[in-house]
Amino acid sequence: MTGVPASAAGDHRSAPAVPAAAVRRPSLWNIANVLTMVRLLLVPGFVMLLVHDDGHDPAWRSFAWAAFAIAMITDLFDGELARRYGLVTDFGKIADPIADKAIMGAALIGLSALGDLPWWVTAVILFRELGITLMRFWVIRWGVIPASRGGKLKTLTQGVAVGMYILVLTGPLATLRAVLMGAAVVLTVVTGLDYVRQAVVMRRAGLAAQRAAAARRAREGADEPEGGLVQDVPPAHPEEQGQGA
Repeated sequence: MTGVPASAAGDHRSAPAVPAAAVRRPSLWNIANVLTMVRLLLVPGFVMLLVHDDGHDPAWRSFAWAAFAIAMITDLFDGELARRYGLVTDFGKIADPIADKAIMGAALIGLSALGDLPWWVTAVILFRELGITLMRFWVIRWGVIPASRGGKLKTLTQGVAVGMYILVLTGPLATLRAVLMGAAVVLTVVTGLDYVRQAVVMRRAGLAAQRAAAARRAREGADEPEGGLVQDVPPAHPEEQGQGA
């Protein structure tokens, strides 16, 4: 024994230090992403089941409902699992909303094409969903607007109502699904307007903070001594410059 640590003695068997963030980086193939991919794969199968035999066979419509229900269930669990167990990935951030809108959009368009759901209902819901997606990109540099209780209720109501329209129902159940769809449309519009309000407020606050930071930097630049005098305070390190922009 030399009394010198193996790492200092050039022992290459010692593993190099790995940043904790890199160690905890979730794998792409985690349970949350797998559920999201299952939901994406269910979309074409759901459409085939929905339109099979001219789209009006009760048995095939039941199979389509089962596929839609599985997709909705995976939607409930993948996001929760990702947040709870630290499984959030860039793929999941992109694929999850795409999968949500793909299955719901396929159901709405399919039902309207079959004549079971008015086209204006499909247009209102899809316009809102597309608009909110574009709104997220508009304000993403300023922050992320969390899902509200109204938004969650909207999603639940939409899912239940669309699921009931997929099934071949008559009598009181057919009336109930029409009422639920009406409630879903109202929640869709109200929560969409609220999201726009929050996005506008967030963007204005972000722009105001940006202007304040620019004004502060301008004042600091004006206060610098002229003629190359030595400053009492040493200049900031290069990596510290530009903070607060």
